Amino acid sequence: MAVLPIRISGDPVLHSPAAPIVAFDDDLRSLVADMFETMDAAPGVGLAGPQVGVPLRLFTYGWVDEDGERWRGVAINPELWITPTATGPVDEDEESEGCLSFPGERFGLRRSERAILRAVDLEGEPFEIIAEGWLARIFQHEFDHLNGTLYMDRLGEKDSRIVAKITKKLGWGVPGNSWMPGVDDLEG
Repeated sequence: MAVLPIRISGDPVLHSPAAPIVAFDDDLRSLVADMFETMDAAPGVGLAGPQVGVPLRLFTYGWVDEDGERWRGVAINPELWITPTATGPVDEDEESEGCLSFPGERFGLRRSERAILRAVDLEGEPFEIIAEGWLARIFQHEFDHLNGTLYMDRLGEKDSRIVAKITKKLGWGVPGNSWMPGVDDLEG
């Protein structure tokens, strides 16, 4: 297993739809193991293939909910259904979101409160998870990555201007930028 570099916003792989996985082989198992190690080292609660430069439809997730239940797995070729998103102002305390591909920053973003994830595991076996709250948010965030959408693409005008300033200041927004969990301290 190895920690992989995480691509930063601007890399083309992050802004393009990912391709379905067709081969369930040792290469895929190795990639998933590396993605878990990378996600844990970052640390993050989810990591999509495009974030490590792999334009394939898969993501890992790992999170412990408020009841102490551990949610950890891989979703391959996922489908996601969500409930309508509530309207109104964003609660910055409860709806603040970050991204390993735009490290060190968080912005308020309204997401659907419930989601149904349907995918297959490493053995190609189908599964379904009905998620609420933060787990639903994780699934929506990672699923967006597979469609070439970053959470910053969903922000309002004010926060989008702040993202643009940060991007310019840090030299992001261009191909080739990445950071290495455990080496670079970009989350601080």
